[in-house]
Amino acid sequence: MLIDHRFNHFVPFYSRKFDMAERELTSLVADIDDENPLYARACHLLSDVSNVNGDYHGRIYYLALSAISDIRCATLEVSSLQELGRLLYSRDDIKRAHDYLSHALQNAVNCKVALRIIQTSQEMPIIENAHRSQIQSFRTRIFVVIAILAVLLIALYLTFKTVKKKNEIQHRMSSKLAEANRTKDVYLSQFLNLCSTYMDNLNQFSKLVNRKISAGKGEDLLKLTKSGKFVEEQSKEFYRIFDDAFLHIYPTFVEDVNSLLLPEKKLTMRDGEKLNTDLRILALMRLGIEDTSRIAQMLNYSVYTIYTYRNKFKSRAIDRDSFEEEVMRIKSI
Repeated sequence: MLIDHRFNHFVPFYSRKFDMAERELTSLVADIDDENPLYARACHLLSDVSNVNGDYHGRIYYLALSAISDIRCATLEVSSLQELGRLLYSRDDIKRAHDYLSHALQNAVNCKVALRIIQTSQEMPIIENAHRSQIQSFRTRIFVVIAILAVLLIALYLTFKTVKKKNEIQHRMSSKLAEANRTKDVYLSQFLNLCSTYMDNLNQFSKLVNRKISAGKGEDLLKLTKSGKFVEEQSKEFYRIFDDAFLHIYPTFVEDVNSLLLPEKKLTMRDGEKLNTDLRILALMRLGIEDTSRIAQMLNYSVYTIYTYRNKFKSRAIDRDSFEEEVMRIKSI
């Protein structure tokens, strides 16, 4: 009977000469193909040597080489794969431990090796439970991640809605500001137009006075000034321009004032009339001109008349004491 001389490489290991065994076995592994059954056996013994030397990574490495060789050689009695599974389980590598031991158990059943079946069957329930717990843990983490993503998506949606709403508000404010600027331009234009009209009328009146005096018609000039016709015409022009300019800034002023008055005391405008004397007094007050004597001067009325109008308005108001304060709170466009 011939004995393969390569078995001599195993002798130092069984003689517990581990340094020599490591050299001999390493030489053997380098010399033979990994599909040789001796390769798997040699690698398994090298893993034991690594275990004696406290080399965990070496032990894993050689067990893996041994298991791969067993699989390639179709060796079903694969103790290396079983041992590798146990070792990985001890290091909390549950997934691979479960896969390796499941495969080892299947091989042991196929080759009817009772000892391997018993050993693997004793370990599998523990690893199976650990594997199931790990899967459940993964599922829980996935659910948590999904929940977090859902919350983030909701937060993102709400943020988007908020930003969109703010943009819409900003757009409306920009539109109002642009409208206010246009109104300001119109108001300024009308004010300049009023000043120009007054300057032109003053120039015309100055020329008229010079002609009357030069012609010795002082009595005609006296009649003209006493009649008040000139002042009346200029006042009408002032009212027309003022009413138009003011209502550009406060387009709902009439309605807002009426909302402060008793139902039976509300103001009504005549056809073609924009503001009347009552509303002009309130309009000047809203523009910050609250001094009665100054209002009287601008509207060409006596101070007493302005006082009368203001008191009459208070008597028509829903809240007499706060009426003028409410007028001052009427908003522009």
